[in-house]
Amino acid sequence: MGTKTSGAIATNRNARRDFHILEAVEAGIALRGTEVKSIRAGRVNMANAFARIERGEAFLYQCHISPYEAGGVFNHEAERPRKLLMHRAQIDGLRAQVEAKGRTLVALEMHWKEGRVKVVVGLASGKTHEDRREDIKRAAANREIDRAIKNRLRG
Repeated sequence: MGTKTSGAIATNRNARRDFHILEAVEAGIALRGTEVKSIRAGRVNMANAFARIERGEAFLYQCHISPYEAGGVFNHEAERPRKLLMHRAQIDGLRAQVEAKGRTLVALEMHWKEGRVKVVVGLASGKTHEDRREDIKRAAANREIDRAIKNRLRG
């Protein structure tokens, strides 16, 4: 089996359920060698991952990359903060949005792009309980419409 060098590695499925995603930005990520080997093996969990801008730099927190089995003393810490590689203008723009409007940065997905690991970070605002209920109602209505169309075409 070859190494995986294109496509999605991991997604944060809770992000779109809990947040309104207003803008998405792709960023590189600074990794250690054993982290890349674990990512190639698919041992990544982004369920609670988020980004924060500190001292003019963007960092990814709570992204769990399991230690590499054969890493030995060179192994990495599973949930260490990892630097996101972005242009200065992108970082400044996101920081202004987060500070001014009380928004947050949520990690949406991790994927391969031209042999490098990229992270998609979303500028998000939290959904209320009513927003989530509205989403559930909309999804149920769409399912019902799709079912009716399918039955109409079949019959």
